Amino acid sequence: MTRPVLLACVMLVLGSVAAEAATVRIVEDRGGRIGNYVRDYTALKHSDERVAIDGPCLSACTLILGFVPRERICVTRQARLGFHAAWNPGANGATTISDAGTRFLMDVYPGHVRSWLARKGGLSRQMVYLEGRELVAMYPRCR
Repeated sequence: MTRPVLLACVMLVLGSVAAEAATVRIVEDRGGRIGNYVRDYTALKHSDERVAIDGPCLSACTLILGFVPRERICVTRQARLGFHAAWNPGANGATTISDAGTRFLMDVYPGHVRSWLARKGGLSRQMVYLEGRELVAMYPRCR
């Protein structure tokens, strides 16, 4: 093998290893505080990393759809996105819906997700799931 061909083979292997390492995999994310996700997803947005959703991505985790460009997101058969209104902890463990937080979520989601949510009745206390055929119609399957 000539040196240029050998070098090209090494570059190809290293490139595929680097591409593999540059994928963030969401496997089981139950959500949490919106601010933490905004911070993490803003950094991810400005990287070249791809995102593979490979399991539950619930609550604030779904903000990934608004921060990472659609062409850098893929989904597996196990992907399941769960959406609900934002809430704040209240007195005695009760929760109250946060209108400002819910508006923020809707503002961040891309148009096709907002349209889907509108068809499902919008964001409420009840979790609504995007999965299966509906999800694959919006985002490609991971290879």
